[in-house]
Amino acid sequence: MSFSFFKPSRPKTPQEVVKAIRDSLMALDTKTVVEVKALEKALEEVEKNFSSLRGMLSGDGEAEPNADQAVQLALEFCKEDVISFVIHKLHILGWEARKDLLHCWSILLKQKVGETYCCVQYFEDHFELLDSLVVCYDNKEIALHCGSMLRECIKFPSLAKYILESACFELFFKFVELPNFDVASDAFSTFKDLLTKHDSVVSEFLTAHYTEFFDVYERLLTSSNYVTRRQSLKLLSDFLLEPPNSHIMKKFILEVRYMKVIMTLLKDSSKNIQISAFHIFKIFVANPNKPQEVKIILARNHEKLLELLHNLSPGKGSEDDQFEEEKELIIEEIQKMSRLKNLEL
Repeated sequence: MSFSFFKPSRPKTPQEVVKAIRDSLMALDTKTVVEVKALEKALEEVEKNFSSLRGMLSGDGEAEPNADQAVQLALEFCKEDVISFVIHKLHILGWEARKDLLHCWSILLKQKVGETYCCVQYFEDHFELLDSLVVCYDNKEIALHCGSMLRECIKFPSLAKYILESACFELFFKFVELPNFDVASDAFSTFKDLLTKHDSVVSEFLTAHYTEFFDVYERLLTSSNYVTRRQSLKLLSDFLLEPPNSHIMKKFILEVRYMKVIMTLLKDSSKNIQISAFHIFKIFVANPNKPQEVKIILARNHEKLLELLHNLSPGKGSEDDQFEEEKELIIEEIQKMSRLKNLEL
């Protein structure tokens, strides 16, 4: 016969879990942070609470997650401003707490009441929190965590639209060239998502900010950093060739300034960059409505261009035949330009 002197503890409600998280985050005040023992204790409490949150959202190995509880957790996160606390205290949190937070972040963002994503609505009411996440790339200790959180936010069109149109968007042109390779790569992943995830949002943005955007983007294409040149050139193809951006592409290929940049990249020491540059250069050349200035540049430089193109090969692969066909068409068009008599050379 056995006796139990301890009743099993009652599972916490979503309200209790969120309140515990909020209280433990608030305990990370200035006084606590400067007192080592007090800080250690406070961080342990935060870690314990985020572990509880993860268990409630993902299951604890014994019980499956409860969908209604997940929604209630998201609602409480918004009601108690825990999203704001999390972002502003992220730099203080320990590794385990950050790991659990990242695991929970995407789950919370996906919670809906009716047709409304609760946490997305919270961000729409507090857009400045997205700015706070972006500037975290300046802090290498939390840059990768913030990058992951940002990319989850960017999956929602309204949040991506805000970042594209905010002053902080221009910071990405700095972040993608930071000396820390991991941080710069992560920033580029976020930058890429902003320009490729939502076609209509991106098209609207590029239409409204064409000149300012490409003025700054040119710096990436002409960067002294090989990785930056290669990634930005590939990304340029990705978003320029999307059907909703066809009007942007048509405008871009009328500009001699950008054709000269691409022609320079055709001479890059990297074959990968040369090949990527070719796929944009061919659009300038194949354009049936080439401006006179573009024709003149092609005619003036036809010998060097033809030499470059004859020596350009993608290497072995299934796309060889198509590449060679496209290259021959471009060579023919450049030769045609060189024979025109009415160009003012």
